[in-house]
Amino acid sequence: MIRRYTRPAMGKIWTDESKYRAWLAVEVAASEVLADAGIVPQQAAAAIRDRGDFELERIEAIEAEVRHDVIAFTTAVAEKIGPESRWLHYGLTSNDIVDTAQALQVKSASAILREDLVALAAVLKRRALEFQHTPVIGRTHGVHAEPTTFGLKLLNWYAETERNIVRFDAAAEGMRVGKLSGAVGTFGHLKPEHEEAICAKLGLEPAPVATQVLQRDRHAHYISTLAIITSTLDKIATEVRHLQRTEVREASEFFSEKQKGSSAMPHKKNPILSEQISGLARVVRSNAQAAYENIALWHERDISHSSVERVILPDSTILTDYLLNKTATLIDQLLVYPERMMRNLESTGGLIFSGQLLLDLAEAGMLREDAYRLVQGYAMRAWKDDLVFRDLVATDAQITALLSPEKLAKTFDLHRQLGNVDAIFSRVFKVSEARS
Repeated sequence: MIRRYTRPAMGKIWTDESKYRAWLAVEVAASEVLADAGIVPQQAAAAIRDRGDFELERIEAIEAEVRHDVIAFTTAVAEKIGPESRWLHYGLTSNDIVDTAQALQVKSASAILREDLVALAAVLKRRALEFQHTPVIGRTHGVHAEPTTFGLKLLNWYAETERNIVRFDAAAEGMRVGKLSGAVGTFGHLKPEHEEAICAKLGLEPAPVATQVLQRDRHAHYISTLAIITSTLDKIATEVRHLQRTEVREASEFFSEKQKGSSAMPHKKNPILSEQISGLARVVRSNAQAAYENIALWHERDISHSSVERVILPDSTILTDYLLNKTATLIDQLLVYPERMMRNLESTGGLIFSGQLLLDLAEAGMLREDAYRLVQGYAMRAWKDDLVFRDLVATDAQITALLSPEKLAKTFDLHRQLGNVDAIFSRVFKVSEARS
């Protein structure tokens, strides 16, 4: 079942309200751990937990004056807590809260993205099995090469999506990390065991070492993985766009009864969804470049990365969520035309079996160089004069002396070329089952 895309499902994670709620969750966890350690009074930790709250408008008003979002946040929360607020944010620096809370946001976003990836893989697997034995011409450099099946196209995308899941799991785990080690990462005011306990409360792992910030190679890895995922989607969409071309027409996007393709040409059915997928994938790839630039910061911290991440983390996760859903819908509703596939496959009069003829002649005793020269000559003649290659080679005395009519028929046997399709499917599914 394809989940209907709703932008708020992912977008809500990145609202200011959600961000500050994550900040508050970190503050509460920190106060509780420090209270258990006898550093913060239990009464104060209870007050921070029970009365800690804020209004977004109040934070924004304070920030307009102080020009510091964390101070604005802690001031607004302190107003709700009362006298015990002197223990709020105790021993912490701004990025102890910001980076750890951001990890919580990314964790929530990653849960949605993983569901999307699994859903896409399921659709690709189902349709790959549906067209496992549907012959289609394989193309290299855009030119007819040898036969394949449409199921194998889909199977390739499925296997790549499975690899994307493995990559994504690693990148998401790398982001499931918090840090509360102070202004330069030395635990000048807290202890490593406090950080470990706070992170455990939040479902995070502590960074083994940090400066004032988590190191941004983690974030670059994460955004890079989203860029790879959306590049896979671009790859799928590009193939659909080619297959939908008028000269090919082997598959096409679903086109609803009331849909219109052009304001000027009523006949048009354009691959608009595939083009949108290809276009938006470029945005995610460009965000990966920005993530790379964030790795190099001055000394123990500067804030050049912060403004960038306010754009690339929400945009990249929202876009990836959107594109995964759209691609799953594209494949789920893809219109496939097996008869057109066979017509295209047969359109060159057997030219696509030239490689098999070369091998059969060599096996029958002809020198490979001689066989290549002979077969290519007939192939080029068939191309030039629009003749049937199969008929041309059947009249050549050198070929018929080595290959009987029965052997020549086997040379041009489509099923011979596709005899290992089932083995490929079994191998792919065996690998994916082993991963799961």
